[in-house]
Amino acid sequence: MDWRGSCYLDEPLTNAFPVFFEPIQDIAGVPVICDDRINQLSFPGPFFPPWWNKPSIDCVYRPDEQIFRERDELRELFEGQGDNEANTVVCDACLMWRCGEDAERQVFQSIKPRPEIVSRIEAIYQEHFKGNSIIGVHVRHGNGEDIMEHAPYWADSELALRQVCTAIHKAKALPHPKPVRVLLCTDSAQVLNELSGVFPDLFTIPKRLQADRAGPLHSAALGADGGFSALVEMYLLGRCDTVIRFPPTSAFSRYARLFVPRVVEFDLNDPGRLIVIDNPSEHLPIS
Repeated sequence: MDWRGSCYLDEPLTNAFPVFFEPIQDIAGVPVICDDRINQLSFPGPFFPPWWNKPSIDCVYRPDEQIFRERDELRELFEGQGDNEANTVVCDACLMWRCGEDAERQVFQSIKPRPEIVSRIEAIYQEHFKGNSIIGVHVRHGNGEDIMEHAPYWADSELALRQVCTAIHKAKALPHPKPVRVLLCTDSAQVLNELSGVFPDLFTIPKRLQADRAGPLHSAALGADGGFSALVEMYLLGRCDTVIRFPPTSAFSRYARLFVPRVVEFDLNDPGRLIVIDNPSEHLPIS
């Protein structure tokens, strides 16, 4: 687990993984190294994807096109389930929904946030959500950054916000065993203001949002506090009874997508179409 250069730390040579998560020894029997030993490791070649066979200095900058190419190459490798002549496989691309949901769940269930993060999540849950059916809403806006695959969902921002409001209304209209409370997690002050105007009783965790069009919420300038805040929201979404994902291409709500009982999201092939997904009970985490 090599998270050096993380956008959640202002120390580029520090592995961010142990800053936010408990130490782990293995995942499904595969040994895991996630501490400072990563700085002493030297991995044998040849490498896969082939890009990583270049001299190290040439691998520092990877354009988006290369990252997407590697993602596709890794997906084909995993789906093919065959062997590969490389001695080291480098996975430095978002593989969400490309390597099997059961495998994703196994990884998530093996990783535990540090106790101080868990305590904060539990405190917010007990104070604001205990005794309620929770609808979690994650809206990934981008706030001016290059949002790449998310772009089709924001081609018309007014329409996008109307779609999110429609999804919340539909989610609230579904059967719920307890009074409903709405949790909003977003990276945009514009989204927060718009949705708060329509749903004045929604709850959001106070945080410092960027000015309009000023770029992504998460940056190294926030230090570890930014990662701490992000994980609190990510795992709170995973405690919801229903979660709304806009867009469904965002990795931030992927944990919730795998573990929340009911998911309302927009079709990958038709951004205007809402679909409801019920997760099997055997996949749900034990609270």
